[in-house]
Amino acid sequence: MAKEFLGTGWKFPVQLNEQHEIAMSSHEQDVQEAIWIILSTAPGERIMLPEFGCGIHEFVFAPNNTRTAGLIAYHVEQALNRWEPRIDLMGVDVRQDQTNPSLLLIEIRYRVRTTDSRFNLVYPFYIERGEAA
Repeated sequence: MAKEFLGTGWKFPVQLNEQHEIAMSSHEQDVQEAIWIILSTAPGERIMLPEFGCGIHEFVFAPNNTRTAGLIAYHVEQALNRWEPRIDLMGVDVRQDQTNPSLLLIEIRYRVRTTDSRFNLVYPFYIERGEAA
């Protein structure tokens, strides 16, 4: 019964199931896909909800340094706290991928409130290597 609160929504990315209907996601999977949508959406991108999204897209051409990583973590925390009420955010860490200097890995640790289930999600975010500031 507690999982019903988590809801059901269109699968992300949108796709069709075997019956050629829109595929759906439920419960914890729906929460994970909602987090992905929040991080993938830049504020102003949705006309009917212009504040929705996460401000990390401002850092696409930022220098790849600890300041940028800290600012990205801050924007992720702010967006998830605002737009995903089904979770308690336990931590956000941003680190550079060891093999690709233009890739930052955003690790999100969260707890689903109604089930007390804990999850990790790693969101890849590409930046172009900028000059050190």
